[in-house]
Amino acid sequence: MAKKEKAVDLKPQKITDEQLEKIQAIISNINQFNSEIGRIEGQKHDLLHQRQISQDGLKAVQNELQEQYGTINVNIQDGSIKYPEDEQADKKN
Repeated sequence: MAKKEKAVDLKPQKITDEQLEKIQAIISNINQFNSEIGRIEGQKHDLLHQRQISQDGLKAVQNELQEQYGTINVNIQDGSIKYPEDEQADKKN
């Protein structure tokens, strides 16, 4: 029986250094972008929370105004009150 020669594997075992550097640079950029997105999302969460606190404060002031004046529209530029036509006589003092 004849001995079989072992086949030599000619497939490359490693990518080039240039290709490796390109991949590493791209992955590094992706990781930086993901980190930045996470930071921005954290800021977004904080801002949304602060906005909700402000909206709650506005609702409290609106309730106070409604208790004192009834249903009104307030001009936020000069503070003037506009009463709805049918409720003008229903003013609370």
